Amino acid sequence: MFDVVQVGHLSIDSIFLPNRKTPFNVLGGSVAYSSFAARRLSATVSIISKVGSDFPKAYLWWLEQEGINLSVVEAESAQTTRFELTYNNRLSSRKLRLKSKAPSITVEDVPKSLKAKIVHVAPIVGEITYGVVEKLKSCAKWLSLDPQGLVRNPDKKGNVTRDSITNKRIIELVDIYKSSLNEIKATTGMSNLKSGIKAVHDYGVKTVIVTLGMKGTVLSVEGTIYRIPACKPEKFVDPTGAGDVFIGGFLAEYIRGESLLWCACVGSAAASLVVEAAGPTFFGNKLEIYRRAQVIHEKEIKQ
Repeated sequence: MFDVVQVGHLSIDSIFLPNRKTPFNVLGGSVAYSSFAARRLSATVSIISKVGSDFPKAYLWWLEQEGINLSVVEAESAQTTRFELTYNNRLSSRKLRLKSKAPSITVEDVPKSLKAKIVHVAPIVGEITYGVVEKLKSCAKWLSLDPQGLVRNPDKKGNVTRDSITNKRIIELVDIYKSSLNEIKATTGMSNLKSGIKAVHDYGVKTVIVTLGMKGTVLSVEGTIYRIPACKPEKFVDPTGAGDVFIGGFLAEYIRGESLLWCACVGSAAASLVVEAAGPTFFGNKLEIYRRAQVIHEKEIKQ
């Protein structure tokens, strides 16, 4: 029985930042960022993923050193999923290019004995189908979804744009939904935040989270909307993975029965730490995450 099981591709990311001539080549994938954050908060974590023969063994060692279970990470003879991420000068937007894709995760890849408090489904390039999510739903008390990889649509050159989810029935299986503003618009086809949130709730989802970068986070619980302030980082180096770290922190507190507002404050605090360095290399410690979360919690949270 794990606290959190993360499902989606691990990747190799080349991150181009405006103040550097050469990219950072680092471990990537939503499940990597989210797992590191959950482990910082003492949750037990396992990853279900597929990588290629080119996936560095040092990355596997790194994940295992953090106490993340990799028994269901399969190495294939194919290539690992790789992305190029190129940020603008203000780090406010990026271009995404898919360079290679690992084999998809199948129903057969889900262990029959799998049990978790929460399964977090976090595809990055359409590697998970409805059938897989349906199987995962039966393995956990709660199911969480980040749909970013379900709305990504790479062209022949790998340049990524957003499109709608092919099978929206996936959303009907979800207890907790988390995405960016652009992703919820793509997911639902709605043009604004409130209508997008309502559309996700209409699928039966009880908790909807929309991250808005430095503008904070919107948390909607069965239709009641709260605005969680962003936690200001000490420095802003690389925004990659901030939303993934948010949900990792959120879920680690959620399984302990904490209030949803506190879970969101912890998520915001954890996200403020990862952006202080390039890639998934800095997460602070539990005490610092909680200290920053308390500062946010004491602010006025608007409803």
